[in-house]
Amino acid sequence: MSLSRVIVEADGGSRGNPGPAGYGAAVFDSSRSVLAERKESIGTATNNVAEYRGLIAGLTAAGELGASDVDVRMDSKLVVEQMSGRWKVKHPDMIPLQRKAAELAAQFASVTYTWIPRAENSHADRLANEAMDAAAGVDTASESVPVSTPRTAPAETSSEPQIAGSPGWTASVGKPTRMLLLRHGQTAMSVDRRYSGRGNPILTALGRAQAAGAAARFGSRGGIDAIVSSPLGRTRETADESARVLGLPVIEHKGLIETDFGEWDGLTFREAAQRDPELHTAWLSDTSVKPPGGESFDEVRERVIAARDDLLATYGGSTLLVVSHVTPIKTLVQLALDAGPSLLYRLHLDLASLSIAEFYPDGGASVRLVNDTSHLR
Repeated sequence: MSLSRVIVEADGGSRGNPGPAGYGAAVFDSSRSVLAERKESIGTATNNVAEYRGLIAGLTAAGELGASDVDVRMDSKLVVEQMSGRWKVKHPDMIPLQRKAAELAAQFASVTYTWIPRAENSHADRLANEAMDAAAGVDTASESVPVSTPRTAPAETSSEPQIAGSPGWTASVGKPTRMLLLRHGQTAMSVDRRYSGRGNPILTALGRAQAAGAAARFGSRGGIDAIVSSPLGRTRETADESARVLGLPVIEHKGLIETDFGEWDGLTFREAAQRDPELHTAWLSDTSVKPPGGESFDEVRERVIAARDDLLATYGGSTLLVVSHVTPIKTLVQLALDAGPSLLYRLHLDLASLSIAEFYPDGGASVRLVNDTSHLR
């Protein structure tokens, strides 16, 4: 059998990350007829390993069909960006898998990689979940409804969610790690609306009042197990106020630091646009573009993912107060929603605002609150 262009859709997942894992892949022709399906349980592994295994299976199937050109579509931003060459492969578990996928891709005349929302990857997702069921020893034939492991959920609108309760529209199980995402209070840089990345401005009087208002909210609410903060001064000042009220130490995590805006740090939006008009315009729409001497949003995402995974491994099932900056908080919300990069440009977060994201041990996630400032009124 010989084909010209085919579509490969692949997915993988892990219930526990790491935990019982599996992948699924499907190959379609241009009319969306299924040409091949692959699924396999792979024992205990992470989501990312399973997603790469799904890609490898899909490329292998496309090669067996004699395809010359392949359009790969996945809901894994990490795999798509790494295979496209825009993100570096750093994790030792990913390096051999990426190399294997690249070797398979080299047999085709062309291969494109496209990120798609999870809802558009339902065929491969179903196959991956069937494989995960097998890895976990679940007999899906005896279930009245299919077992699934969604990794996203719509944001809820309640102003102060309860600690216990359903994860909403997800089928996730287990006790989540709840992250109370607090942006730091006002600084002189934020008053003037200047890019403020790795500099260390202190809080203004209003900023200290905002930190105190957040601390009072957390003190009356209780239930917080640990406080984790970016090491920059403005976040530490904000976190220290809550630490005083809650009687907890502040644990610094470098992965939560703000974007490095490079030579734009300290400039206003207008000043940066005038200084580097073409670059600034590109930066506003492309997450791979870096400010001069700075850091791209894609690079921020990589370290925030690593920080999230570290926190989940260290504080799994706990409620954490995470004090950080606008970009890392947006990124954590983006990860919980499995949303595309446009969220970074469209979501507004006020100073000292609170957002809440939950990450479940089976890989699911939900967002309970976004940009709440009721403690500042």
